[in-house]
Amino acid sequence: MTQSVITSGWTKVCGIRDVAAAEDAAAAGASAIGLNYFAKSSRFVAPADATAIVLALSATPVQSIGLFVNHSRDEIESITAQVGLTAIQLHGDETPAFIHDLHQRHPDWAILKAFRIGDSLQPVAEFLAECNRLNVRLAGCLLDAHVDGSFGGTGSVAPWDLIARDYDRTDWPPLILAGGLTPDNVAAAIRIVQPNGVDTASGVESSPGVKDTKLLARFVAEAQRAFAKT
Repeated sequence: MTQSVITSGWTKVCGIRDVAAAEDAAAAGASAIGLNYFAKSSRFVAPADATAIVLALSATPVQSIGLFVNHSRDEIESITAQVGLTAIQLHGDETPAFIHDLHQRHPDWAILKAFRIGDSLQPVAEFLAECNRLNVRLAGCLLDAHVDGSFGGTGSVAPWDLIARDYDRTDWPPLILAGGLTPDNVAAAIRIVQPNGVDTASGVESSPGVKDTKLLARFVAEAQRAFAKT
């Protein structure tokens, strides 16, 4: 991508399933929300409901981002057109070639790619090197915790020290830190990792898939204060 949706101090609340939660995120000052189309997730939102959410946020600066996990190109294109999105997050096993295809067909889309991090960023480096070879620039890299059998949203914390040490901030896309971020630890995460943005889902929920208004507001406020200090 030639332009990024990620600016310094960016905060995203993922797994929004209803208009009320989306409006809470906007009122709290979140930069973006995530709409999860992975059917096996407790945060799944049907495209019709997502359309209503995007419409409710249309007068706000909040970005709506569609989250896909190993969906086909046709599925991504159909849902994105129906809901009215221009930003997507690929959270599965999508390849650089797959992203290149999407980029060629939709050069106006901002494409984020999520990576589940274990004990090394080498897979990220190899993936981004192939993206560069294909002349594809991601709008951002979201680094989550690696949990076997899961595509994210587990509440497990990513390896902050490893990411802080090894993420190439000069040549790689903007860094979005995810993985177990809550109102209680997001400030420390920002201080240690110094990402461009942060992403939370389970960390602001009262139960799986149900956002808590107070936790959401606290998370955004803590993140904003921490970003202001860095």
